[in-house]
Order: sequence, then structure tokens, then C-alpha cells
Amino acid sequence: MDDPKRARSRKRLIRPRVSLQNVAPVLYSTHTDLYRPAAVYVDKILKGAKPADLPVQQATKFEFIINLKAAKQIGLTIPVRVLERANQVIK
Repeated sequence: MDDPKRARSRKRLIRPRVSLQNVAPVLYSTHTDLYRPAAVYVDKILKGAKPADLPVQQATKFEFIINLKAAKQIGLTIPVRVLERANQVIK
């Protein structure tokens, strides 16, 4: 079972992306699954591992989110071909 304290902490990490979704016309970000490996790295470093000895990891999943309401508010027209490529379109 997940520790409630951990769950609250994880929600705080994810919240900035959610709030950006509501105001940004276009959001291209790494997938939220990236937070877990980052936490593992921090844990290793805090336990004495040297950062230079840890392997480099890069994001492999990205999310492309378009908020049509926010785009309309600033007078931005998103081409249909761009909309087709989005993982999520907020209307």
C-alpha cells in the first residue's frame, strides 16, 4: 500500500504540469513517469553515491498537449496537422 505522505508529495510534483495545462496554449513536456527515476537518483546521492558514477538517463516518453481555449484567448490558430499530432487536445 502506498504511503499517504508519499502520495501527497507525488501530487505536488505533478501539479505544476496540470496547472500549466490550464493556461498554456501548447505544452510539450516529459512524461510524468520521469519523476520516479529522478527520486531514485536523489536517494542514491543522499546515501553517498557520486553523481558522476550514476548513468545518464534521458526521457523516452513525451506528451504534446494543446489547449484550444488558451490558444483562442491569445488569438493563436493551431493548424489541423499540429492538432492531429497532439497526445491530448483540451477544448
